[in-house]
Amino acid sequence: MNIAIVGATGLVGRTMIRVLEERETPLSSLTLLASAKSVGTEILFRGQKHVVKGLKPDSFGNIDVALFSAGGTLSKEYAPMAAASGCVVIDNSSAWRMDPNVPLVVPEVNAEDALRHQGIIANPNCSTIQLVVALKPISDEYGLKRVVVSTYQSPSGAGQKGLDQLSAEMRGETPTVRITQHPLSGNAVFHTVEARGEASEEEIKMISETRRIMHLPALNIAVTCVRVPVLGGHGESVAVETENPCTADAVRSLLEATKGIVVLDSPAEGVYPTPAISMDTDPVYVGRIRTDESVDNGVMMWVVADNLRKGAATNAVQILEHLMAHQ
Repeated sequence: MNIAIVGATGLVGRTMIRVLEERETPLSSLTLLASAKSVGTEILFRGQKHVVKGLKPDSFGNIDVALFSAGGTLSKEYAPMAAASGCVVIDNSSAWRMDPNVPLVVPEVNAEDALRHQGIIANPNCSTIQLVVALKPISDEYGLKRVVVSTYQSPSGAGQKGLDQLSAEMRGETPTVRITQHPLSGNAVFHTVEARGEASEEEIKMISETRRIMHLPALNIAVTCVRVPVLGGHGESVAVETENPCTADAVRSLLEATKGIVVLDSPAEGVYPTPAISMDTDPVYVGRIRTDESVDNGVMMWVVADNLRKGAATNAVQILEHLMAHQ
């Protein structure tokens, strides 16, 4: 297939390029597209220099699949143009995630939905992806009654601006770009909250996307999303109440047998997932699996993944590879 990456010079776009190379995804050609300020940038891919071109309405005439990571505004404008030219779009923004005509896909959970696309496939929110990978086997085996999640998210989830603010503050400098009015270094902050008593945009995304991906529209799920000062990797404290009886040991064994999940669960020896462990890797890591005594059939766990890879770039490439396998 002829593949394009839109937003190729951004944090996720560059990660997509690296993931394609590492996974040795078979390509006929790779076209790198970005805004005017990035035109002419040279990026090395499989030993060859690729020059970034400007994104235009006619950029997709010979492209089979385009991986978009250029923000919702550009996706809304250009994804329909690409689809109209016969190109399939895998979009990393939030622009299409809740469109009923656009499948929202995590390959380990609902790969079959990707094959029912109408030209555009949505990549979920980073925190949602790692959550549903961990929940899927539990849901299939025991059923889900209620899920409560608290996130510990890297500012890299907001892109390069988030990393730039954190890095400047860690150096003792005043940031020139910000994702929040509050300091990130040595602090914990919330995502944007529109009004008192309401959920943040990130919390709303996780709730609605989890229900949609897992085909559980009535799932009881409560979410609190927090940014913490780590350079990469998202952590999630997850409490699950199941419909049918389960034990922590049974859930541990189930997750250990699940593709895409790595269980690290010997906390007495200091073995458990951390954001640092997850960086530059693709699995979803699960640890601290234990009984929740506050409810019947309750299990708690700690879920960690690299938000730029499995939470964005790798998931998009996995969708691409699934399309290739079924072309």
